[in-house]
Amino acid sequence: SMATPTLLMRVVASAYSIAEKAATIVRNVMAAGDLGIVEKSGANDLQTKADRLVQMSICASLARKFPNVTIIGEEELPPEEVNEELIEDGHCEEILKKACPAQYTGIKEEELVIWVDPLDGTKEYTEGLLDHVTVLIGIAYGGKAIAGVINQPYYNYEAGADAVLGRTIWGVLGIGAFGFQLTEAPAGKHIIVTTRSHSSTLVNDCISALNPDSIIRVGGAGNKIIQLIEGKASAYVFASPGCKKWDTCAPEAILHAVGGKITDIHGNSFQYNKEVKHMNSAGVLATLRNYDYYASRIPNTVKQSLVP
Repeated sequence: SMATPTLLMRVVASAYSIAEKAATIVRNVMAAGDLGIVEKSGANDLQTKADRLVQMSICASLARKFPNVTIIGEEELPPEEVNEELIEDGHCEEILKKACPAQYTGIKEEELVIWVDPLDGTKEYTEGLLDHVTVLIGIAYGGKAIAGVINQPYYNYEAGADAVLGRTIWGVLGIGAFGFQLTEAPAGKHIIVTTRSHSSTLVNDCISALNPDSIIRVGGAGNKIIQLIEGKASAYVFASPGCKKWDTCAPEAILHAVGGKITDIHGNSFQYNKEVKHMNSAGVLATLRNYDYYASRIPNTVKQSLVP
């Protein structure tokens, strides 16, 4: 008989289905035409009806199945009864069939922290740059990102009416990452992916110092990590404090599961225990391969400007 799946694999399998439900909500809000946009701290920090509904859906669905897990979402929402239509109870059978890595078999609910970004790339969502948008569910244990789910609700949206819309990428450290074709960036090319709407002198100075062959400016941290694992970019560089733990937790787990590396600009790894501050105040440096090449070229002036 098959052993009962471990807590970690059950959480990941549920997060997969919950992310697919989230994608449906994201698409439905867009299709209905009223995004319900509110500014949080300013014009580049927006929240839509999709952010609110998706966070309620993800957090309530996870909390119902795993009541003792800590769940931290981006949006500060008033506590309210969640409509049953938003609850996703399903799970992905494929994920439950995978053996849990030995070091994670004994995990208890109260040891897990789940970081949720209901809609990463909100600004791009409101501007119709739909391929930038992701739903992020990152799972941390012992302060480390160990598993993650990234859903792209609009993957393939330009491929015509018959195309299957959306995809879900998932990964666990020690198992690998699935749902995409792992590809390395062209050898000898330095293609840097960075922020689209949060640029600054520091961000641009840091990139110039790396002498890139080309620069890709896109929204969303999830989207940027996808550029790395699909070989479209060789490094993700963001010399600014704008990024938060819910932006990096799921992407970090997926990147690390395929042998990549993500740190702050100083080379420090991110911590994901529930007490940690939410801001990644010393920026982001990530690569699938050749991390040291980029890390060694970050200017000291940039490092001195970004305090962890």
